[in-house]
Amino acid sequence: MIFSARLHPLAGLAAGFFLLTGAGAAEPAATAASKTKPVSTPVPPASAHAHTNRLAREKSPYLLQHQHNPVDWYAWGEEAFKKARAEDKPIFLSIGYSTCHWCHVMERESFEDPKIGALLKEHFVSIKVDREERPDVDKIYMTAVQAMTGSGGWPLNIFLTPDLKPIYGGTYFPPENRYGRPSFSETLKRMAELWKTRKADLVGTATQIHQQLVSLNEPSAAGELALGAPVLAKAVDKIKAEYDSRNGGFGKRPKFPRPSQPAFLLAQAVRQKDQAAVRMVLHTCERMAAGGMYDQLGGGFARYSVDAEWLVPHFEKMLYDNAQLVQLYLDAYLVSGDAQHAAVVRDVLRYVQRDMTHARGGFYSAEDADSEGKEGKFYCWTRTELEKLLSAAEFKVAARYFGITEKGNFVDHSDPNPLPEQNILSIVDPKLTAAEAALLAAAKQKMFAVRAKRVRPHLDDKVLASWNGLMLGAFARAYAVLGDETFRTAAEQNLAFIQGALWDAGTKTLYHRWRDGERDTVQLLDAYAYLLAGVIDLYEATLAPQHLEFALALVTTMIAKFHDPAEGGFFTSPPGAPDLILRTKEDYDGAEPAGNSVAALALLKLAAITDRADLRQIAVKTVRLFGSRLQTAPQAVPYLLQALGFSLEEPRRIVIAGDPKAAGARKLLGAAHGIFQPLKVVLGNTGPVEAFARTLPAPNGPTAYVCTGTACQAPTQDADKLKALLR
Repeated sequence: MIFSARLHPLAGLAAGFFLLTGAGAAEPAATAASKTKPVSTPVPPASAHAHTNRLAREKSPYLLQHQHNPVDWYAWGEEAFKKARAEDKPIFLSIGYSTCHWCHVMERESFEDPKIGALLKEHFVSIKVDREERPDVDKIYMTAVQAMTGSGGWPLNIFLTPDLKPIYGGTYFPPENRYGRPSFSETLKRMAELWKTRKADLVGTATQIHQQLVSLNEPSAAGELALGAPVLAKAVDKIKAEYDSRNGGFGKRPKFPRPSQPAFLLAQAVRQKDQAAVRMVLHTCERMAAGGMYDQLGGGFARYSVDAEWLVPHFEKMLYDNAQLVQLYLDAYLVSGDAQHAAVVRDVLRYVQRDMTHARGGFYSAEDADSEGKEGKFYCWTRTELEKLLSAAEFKVAARYFGITEKGNFVDHSDPNPLPEQNILSIVDPKLTAAEAALLAAAKQKMFAVRAKRVRPHLDDKVLASWNGLMLGAFARAYAVLGDETFRTAAEQNLAFIQGALWDAGTKTLYHRWRDGERDTVQLLDAYAYLLAGVIDLYEATLAPQHLEFALALVTTMIAKFHDPAEGGFFTSPPGAPDLILRTKEDYDGAEPAGNSVAALALLKLAAITDRADLRQIAVKTVRLFGSRLQTAPQAVPYLLQALGFSLEEPRRIVIAGDPKAAGARKLLGAAHGIFQPLKVVLGNTGPVEAFARTLPAPNGPTAYVCTGTACQAPTQDADKLKALLR
């Protein structure tokens, strides 16, 4: 994990604490094992439970999953902190999310145990946090645990002083002694004893850890370092060196898509005419879409593959992954012309429209890996099932195409009673005649209809402004490239939902989470930055001035709340938050890109559209703040590398003058977005666009201008000519 290397100076403190406690290093969540499996379907009515705790008052699906634990849980907030201070008790903080498999396991094994509940109530103040609602809280304590143990994951379990400083933590704690680690109950007892007998030592350790976190959370700006094309070239070489030539992807098992990395590589490869790198990305896209990580019947990607072949997924589906993958597959389609990449885009977006969209347009957060207590049960098939369901001809084609065998290709080794003979669908033999393709289509229809009657995995139905911003941008750009009006409708309905449910127009404030009719009060950089990026995509796809006006309103508040004018960059949280022991500046583009990276690129685009030099200066200073990171560990910040690349040259501006709703404008917009050229912006000639664009006429209908500075190529009203100009 990236943070363990950065926080190496903390390792000594952590080692000292291990000597104090007698505890071993925490087991990474991804490799822990369990003898039991959770049921991740909705909980029965409260009358069926012996316990109901105060989490029943919350809106988070994750916290509500724990409302009937015999644990005296508190939500993150002053009520819990006040109790810890008043009673001089350490805090036990447990962080996870509703579709987290190992969170379910630890709940089943420990948090549903009344003896554990009694131990926690006697000696600790216990707090549950949904990491998806509060990534700012999670970031602080995940960083600390990664430093202490060398790894991290969820569930994240950590002990804090009453003033919220970290003492000791880990990920999954087993119910009995195993993996060379003490049981969870022994850990609780030991911590309680140390708090009574050696509290000063624990407080001293926590103070030192906190001081190290503060000092190590100060990025070093580039100074005189040259952040130019050589940095981009070095990053390309490092990413290419990690390429898996057999299976596609970058790195070894487990395989995460991490779309910002291949997206950066593809942009640079096309620009530098590096055909080898282009093939790496296209091959990766082909193999991911052919694997079991992709839902071959319903569309959408799972979070990651546990193997190198993209075959066996961790079956949970996350909104943020699918949004970024839509953008990557649009890039792949534009570069290659391969209709299969466009088909993946359409399937993913149809999945989101069908299964992940609120009636009013908001996008839900995630679907679980488990159903009926078994991981992957919703998605897998036995050979016998398919023989009974399909005609002989259909089965013959489907079995060959998907590689269906009697033995199956998936066994859940963490389950003592795994389902037998399970087949994850992946494309094993794609070569079909026209007649076979028709048989396969019929088979897939039958399979999808039967699967739809199964018990679905748990749906996390909260709506997050941050992740919705990513998916809003995906729908908008898919409309721009593919011309499907349903995608435009989905994007505009989503923005209307966010503006109605999470945006306060009077104060220009964006809140983070909406669920069940209520929004939270949380302010996060990611919410503003991700939504800003999505709204810019929607503006470029439609040229509707109100979208550009909203983008500028978002920027005004984002800068006021999160920007650091002295050192540059953006803090994750606003100043003065009483529940945070430090303000962080995220600098890692992992499964989700860092807010700083997204903000920098969005500001650069917005500056080019509006000719706002102040926005460009803020973006460039943000990039330079992380200059050392870009130089020494470019693989960690591929999205920020895209921002760096955008900052090095003046982008081309495609100005489409005239009524953007006219048929001619739509054709010109399709042409503008139909050429892969990341270093460009698309704008109209009305609204708060740059002054030069407003002078460009449209005498006989919509007219396109390709401009750099105040120089433009000859205007055209012909979409094919516009494509030729862009090439």
